[in-house]
Order: sequence, then C-alpha cells, then structure tokens
Amino acid sequence: MEHDMLGDVVLLAIVTLLSAVQNACFQNKVENECKTQTSRSFQRTGSPAFERVYTANQNCIDAYPTFLAMLWCAGIFCSQAPAAFAGLMYLLVRQKYFVGYLGEKTQSTPGYIFGKRIMLFLFLMSMAGILNYFLVCWFGQDFNIYIKTLSGTISPLLLIP
Repeated sequence: MEHDMLGDVVLLAIVTLLSAVQNACFQNKVENECKTQTSRSFQRTGSPAFERVYTANQNCIDAYPTFLAMLWCAGIFCSQAPAAFAGLMYLLVRQKYFVGYLGEKTQSTPGYIFGKRIMLFLFLMSMAGILNYFLVCWFGQDFNIYIKTLSGTISPLLLIP
C-alpha cells in the first residue's frame, strides 16, 4: 500500500488494535473468574460474580462488530480524526460499562447510554460521508470540507455526559 493511503487509515487501525486488546482483557477476566469455579469444564452458569463477568463480556462482544463497521465507515467516508476520537471514547465508555456491570447492574447504565450516543455519532458521520460521495457522483457537488469541519466541531461534544 502507498504511504499516503496508510496515513488515511492509521488512526482507525490504532483504535481497532486497542479495541482488540481490550477484548482480550475482558476475555481474560472471564477466564480468571471461570478458574475460580469448582468445575473443571467451562459452564455459562456459576457464581453470581462469574455470571456478571460473562454477561458483561458477552454484551461487549455483541456490540463489537457494529462498532468496527461504523468506526471504519465513518473514518473512510467522512473524517479519520473525529472517527478515531469517537472510537477511543467508545473504548473508554465500554470499559466503564464492563466495570460497572461487575458491581451493580445499575452502575453500567451510564456507560451503556453514553456508548449508544457515540455509536449514533459514528453512524451519522458514516451516512454524511456516503451521502457526500453520491452527491459528488451525481451532481458534482463536494461538501466534504463542510462535513469534516462539522464532525470535527461536534466530536468534542461527545465528552459531555
């Protein structure tokens, strides 16, 4: 691949690798909790602590493909930097959700709601970028600079709880 092309996706790749490391850490917590069980084989049921860790990990895994698709679509079609920033924020929120779920389930609710808001932002970025692509193809109008400016301006607002 050309160096310029790699520069267009390097931040997205970094966020993707960080999310893979985070998934590995979550799975390691499930494995460690499973080892504390008296049974030698893996079972989905057990102590309440194991069930919370397992369910939190499963919930994070369920949302993971959607997150990756939206991250990459937003970064490629719209703007890499705001998409990568939103991806990092999503990883922090997912960590908050996981840790909150290990306590009382109500502690995970803020992380869940905040994560949904970040996913909506990535979805809207993706849709704006794809819409701009078709506007360029059909009408010759390129609004990419406006979309990048708008997404770059709005992305810090993700920090507001």
